[in-house]
Amino acid sequence: MRGGPRQNAGRKPVEIDLEDWEKLHSMQSTMEEIAGFFGVSIRTIETRLKQPQYAEAAMRGRAKGKISLRRRQWQSAEGGNVRMQIWLGKQMLGQKEVVSNEITGPGGGPIKVATKPDLSKLNEDELRQLREIAARTRPPKGN
Repeated sequence: MRGGPRQNAGRKPVEIDLEDWEKLHSMQSTMEEIAGFFGVSIRTIETRLKQPQYAEAAMRGRAKGKISLRRRQWQSAEGGNVRMQIWLGKQMLGQKEVVSNEITGPGGGPIKVATKPDLSKLNEDELRQLREIAARTRPPKGN
C-alpha cells in the first residue's frame, strides 16, 4: 500500500444537526432519548459532548430550557397560583413552613417517663447482653 495507512477508515460519522441537538437539550432530554432521536448509540452522544460546538450547544440548550421553565413558573405565580407562589418563595427566598408538635399524655396531661428502667424482669442472658452493650458505650477510663 503506497501513501501510508488509509485515512478515515471505519464508518462515516453520523450527521447530528446542531439545531435539533440544542432543542433536545432545551427540553432536558436524557442521553438515551437524544440517542434514540438521532438513531445512534449513547456512546456517540457522549463522544459528541466532548466536541466544543456540541458541548456549547448542549449547555446553551439546557440553560434556555431552564429559563423557559422558570418563566412559566413565574407567570403562573403572577397569575395567582398560590401553590406556585409558595413553592417559589421556598426555593428563591428561603421561606419555610414551621410545624411544631406537642405530645401529651392521657387527658392532655404530662407523659410519664420512667427515670429508672425496671430490670427485674430480665433473664440472665438479657442482663449479660445489656452489660456488654453498656461496656461498649462507656468512654475508656482516664478520659
